[in-house]
Amino acid sequence: MAIITISRGSYSMGRAVAEAVAQRLGYRLTSRDVLLEASDRFRIPEVKLVRAIHDAPSILERFTHGKQRYLAYIQSALTSQAKADNLVYHGLAGHLLLPGAPHVLRVRIIADMESRVAAEMARENLSAAEARALLQKDDAERRKWTQSLYGVDPWDAALYDLVLHIGRLSQETAADLIVQAAQAPEMQTTPQAQRVMDDLALACQIKAELVRDDVFDVAVASEFGNVVVYAAKGARLEDKLTAIAGRLAGINHIEARAGQAPPPEAV
Repeated sequence: MAIITISRGSYSMGRAVAEAVAQRLGYRLTSRDVLLEASDRFRIPEVKLVRAIHDAPSILERFTHGKQRYLAYIQSALTSQAKADNLVYHGLAGHLLLPGAPHVLRVRIIADMESRVAAEMARENLSAAEARALLQKDDAERRKWTQSLYGVDPWDAALYDLVLHIGRLSQETAADLIVQAAQAPEMQTTPQAQRVMDDLALACQIKAELVRDDVFDVAVASEFGNVVVYAAKGARLEDKLTAIAGRLAGINHIEARAGQAPPPEAV
């Protein structure tokens, strides 16, 4: 079938739409589960992972590689779930954390500010001014996070296959449209699409292992399990890669290329 990522702002009804889509298709639904898996697998407190996907990198973190480390863990956890297929992920940056896979349907859910303000006022017992200020702050932080790490604006419609406005569309209609799009021939999991996802998951797993071993600023690409790690000129990774190959399944061959620019599909 397909993998569906739903990007949403706070109080845009994206969670409810994601739940409806997963129920209608019989898909697994995940969001926080990805953080819990990453926290458990890599022994990192969940709160650090939450901060990694909500706060833009500080100057200090750019030197300590904090976000690079935690994002590698999150991407590894998400791709390990995605390769099992039939998944709805509603969380930050799903459309960016699953690059290159042809059977990923990327959806953006938006809503007008007034309805979001009303929803936050009701839930948090805030004034309209307080709710609006919090929403504007959250939107700005999400935009800054995406721009600083990926160089793109999360509000850019070109990043998505569908952009749906809750208000002009009901939640039920939005879910119907997503289900219909997910069932299109272009979204089906062909053997080639599955191979791409398997390679992506393997590359992300290897990158997570490298950053856990304090190897940063690398890019990893895999094709049919043949893995290339792109690193800075002069880097020597042979021993680390040999150790990784000994404990991870699916690697047919692994090598390092220092000083060579990585291809676009590398993570």
